[in-house]
This record gives sequence, C-alpha cells and structure tokens, in this order.
Amino acid sequence: MRIATYNIENLDDVAVSSDRDAPFEERVRILRPMLERLRADIICFQEVHGQNVASGPRRLRALETLLSGTRYSVHTLSSTTLKNKPDVERYRNLVVATPAGDTVEEMREIQNTLVNPPQYFRVTAEGDQLPKKVIWDRPTLYVRLRRQSGVVLHILNVHFKSKNPTRIPGQGPDDYKWKTASGWAEGYFLSSMKRVGAALETRMFIDGIFDVEPDANILICGDFNAEPHEVPVMAIRGQTEDTGNPALNHRVMHPVALSVAQSRRYTLFHHGRGNLLDHMLVSRRMMACFQGIEIHNEMIHDESVAFAFDAKFPESDHAPVVAEFDLDTLGVPLVV
Repeated sequence: MRIATYNIENLDDVAVSSDRDAPFEERVRILRPMLERLRADIICFQEVHGQNVASGPRRLRALETLLSGTRYSVHTLSSTTLKNKPDVERYRNLVVATPAGDTVEEMREIQNTLVNPPQYFRVTAEGDQLPKKVIWDRPTLYVRLRRQSGVVLHILNVHFKSKNPTRIPGQGPDDYKWKTASGWAEGYFLSSMKRVGAALETRMFIDGIFDVEPDANILICGDFNAEPHEVPVMAIRGQTEDTGNPALNHRVMHPVALSVAQSRRYTLFHHGRGNLLDHMLVSRRMMACFQGIEIHNEMIHDESVAFAFDAKFPESDHAPVVAEFDLDTLGVPLVV
C-alpha cells in the first residue's frame, strides 16, 4: 500500500483575476503527471477549494476534474464540510482520496472537540476588555478506512495554522506592515497557540483510539507547518524519552520522513533553506510494515524569492510525500 500527502496549494477552477495566478488548465497539465508519479493508493490533500454549482451542494469540482483520466478517477473523496450541511468548505478543504473498493466506515472532523477554546486576553489590541476564544483555524479530518483485505486504517489529515501571525485589531497587518513589534509578536504567539493546540487535540484523539485498539494502524498525514523537532510534531510523537513511561511505548508515533537523508529531507524551500513541514506520523504497528518513503522535491522552487508568482510555478510550493507499507507483514499483536 502506498499513501501520500500533498498540500496542493489553493486548488480552484475559477477564472484567475491576475496574470500572476496560474490558470486552472495549466495547473492540471503540470499536476496530473506529478500525481501519477506517486502511484498512491490513498492521498491526503490539503488546500482543496470547493466550487459552487448551479444546483445542489458545493462540491470538489476542481479536484474531480484534476483526477479525471488518472488512476484516481474513481477514488472516493472524503472531505471537510460546512457544519450540519453537505456542502464542502469554499476554501482549503482537507480531502482523503481512497480506492473505490475500500470502505469508509467513519468520517469526522475534530476542531475544539476535545479541547475547549482557550480564553485569552489580548495585550496589544486596542479597546479589548474581555477575553477572546482562541479557535483552531482548521479542523483535523479523521477517516476510518477498511481496505478490501480487511485491514482497518485510522487516517488523520491535518493542516495546522501557519507561522504567519494572527491579525490583531489596531496592530495589523495593514498592507503587510505591523504598527508595533509587540503587536507582531502577539500575533505570532496566537498563531503558535492555534498550531500547538490543534496538535494537542490530535494527540488526544489518537490516544482515544489506542485506548480501544492498542495495536491500531494509525497514520497522521498533512501540512504541520512545523519541523520534526518543533512543538506540534513533538506533541503528537509522544516519545518515551519525553514521557518517561515505558507503558506508553506502543503509543509512540514516528515521522517516517526521518528515513530520508537529511540533505533531501524537505518539502518546502524558503529563503534558500529546505524545510520539512509536511509529515506522515505512523504508529508502531505501521512501522512494522514500513517499506520506504519518497519526497518528490527535485523541482521544488524557492517560494520566497521576488516575483515567484504562481503563474511561473503552477504546481505547489510544497512537495508531495509518499510512503509504502506492506500490510501483508502485519503479524502477531504488539501488545498482549
């Protein structure tokens, strides 16, 4: 089994409003061969926009068009949606594409579900008197998938808050400028709170799975907006070195990209430096059948350089990641 994760960067089929944007047709021409190269059975997508249609709920028309004619053309698409509605979100949906022969037994969104929004008093905002709720920007999408072989996978697709600072009233940003350095610092702090809070909630959710199924096959895929050593990733990993509790060994989550040579271990290029922001964390049970990983970053561009408009780079700022597992090697339980 091959499973991939790809932040496909604002996939949409609406007409572009600027010559700096890449037309959808050009994006399709570049992206389709990249997706075929993955040879994936399952793909976790981030930043898939939804499109309004003449009748019926908003749907993933752009993604459906992109996948048509490829090995993924009949895949089932499980997506984030509006609350209590069948419509997908207009912007930045999380989508898990799975083979038509597999069964999606459960799908849910986790967003301040297990962790109540923290109450926070802003310190640089003008006129603040009462605390504000800090809500995660995006949910985590959970899919319980039963493969045709009968193996059950717990897949979580994540896209944590970026490191861009959260807007602060009276401080900015306005025209990409902040009024004070303290205002920028508070916005940066709030973004960190959202990113780490969503990671904490993801860790709590998988602990609930482990409570019921100690040998669970869990994969957490997506754009963490964090390096392997940074708090959001470390919070989910739960290493024994950090917990100090050997009874939790079977709950450790491992980032499989650490198997890639450090010189090639990046999914985004920024200011001349490779950053590993897109991850696949797997349970110990899944590591038992891990075969290898590829990061398709050979042609990735530096998204921070001047005039690096999307029209010049229609694919994405992020490189896709794909890992292979031999599920047939899953043998005796790891916990007795």
